[in-house]
Amino acid sequence: MPAPTVPYVPHYVPALVTKEDLEWAELPVIDFSSAGTPEGRAELTSQVCNAMQTYGFMYIVNHGLTQAETDRIFDIADVPFTQVPEEEMKRYTADIKGTGSFRGFKPRELWVIDNGVRDQIEQYNSHRSITELQSHPKALRPFLPEMRTFAEHNHKRVLYPLLQILARGLELPEDTFVNMHGFDDPSETYLRFMKYYPRTEEDEQKAKNVWLKGHTDIGTVTILWSQPVSALQIRCPDGKWRWVKHIHNAMVVNIGDAMEFLSGGFYKGTIHRVHQPPRDQQGVDRLGVYYFVIANGDVVLKPLQESPVLQRVGIVRRVEDEKAPTMDQYRKGRTAAYGLSELTRKDDVLEEQIIHGVPVRHYN
Repeated sequence: MPAPTVPYVPHYVPALVTKEDLEWAELPVIDFSSAGTPEGRAELTSQVCNAMQTYGFMYIVNHGLTQAETDRIFDIADVPFTQVPEEEMKRYTADIKGTGSFRGFKPRELWVIDNGVRDQIEQYNSHRSITELQSHPKALRPFLPEMRTFAEHNHKRVLYPLLQILARGLELPEDTFVNMHGFDDPSETYLRFMKYYPRTEEDEQKAKNVWLKGHTDIGTVTILWSQPVSALQIRCPDGKWRWVKHIHNAMVVNIGDAMEFLSGGFYKGTIHRVHQPPRDQQGVDRLGVYYFVIANGDVVLKPLQESPVLQRVGIVRRVEDEKAPTMDQYRKGRTAAYGLSELTRKDDVLEEQIIHGVPVRHYN
């Protein structure tokens, strides 16, 4: 029986891995090959939960996709930025500030980064259902079935076992978090393709080489498919910024604000930023593939006090329980405000804004 054919897509050739001697973050590498069974998840619980308490970041390997399958997704990810005419791109541009939703294109220079310098980032965001809640540019349409399959893989083969492990770490029933993240439930989890473009030397100086300010993510979990252009940095427990190293065919996974709220601070939403790449990678584009996970819209972002672990170790809150926003309220507020509203400067490196009663901090 002949193998199924897939639509032709130009091959995206990534940059070479940096040879610069950078200070790398020593993040745990988690082998997910056994995560599909209760016994495997039990064995992984200590490793995963320690990572998410200490760093809020980790790598996942053996996640179920081959290097060739991952390469194919990066080929597709480049299509919105190289195969869609400018006029069509405008028709599919998201009204981010008006709707609090990222669905569609985010153009360059929408956000102010620092000292009047605007971003050089393009995004194309697809709701995880891919076709049910939005239409897409013509060039992407042949690849929608593959995008749907990829979204389902992220959600069901990676996210669900991870959420079950995180629930185990709080001594809660395994499906506690899974029940807040049904694939067909109403929420704004996105498959995001994103491309960073080089900036002028003048802009680099004005923005102190920062391409995206230090921040925590909005949702519960973020899955970033590792790519070779070094730019992601995390603020480590000792307060230092360290680079995240590329591992072939690995995922970089981190906790976001919503999971920090639900876990009463037990799991950390770690501050991270995007920095100008090292010298031997400057001048190249940086293409990324992400799965940004948002809990169901009606989930109230307050600690799960029934957790025996939280009853023992205590709860850290960023907002009082009775004032806690829903996932939809927090997501829309932060999405609409990011890079488009004034921040209050607290000191030389910290800026702050209040979203539905929650202090949201940005580091530069």
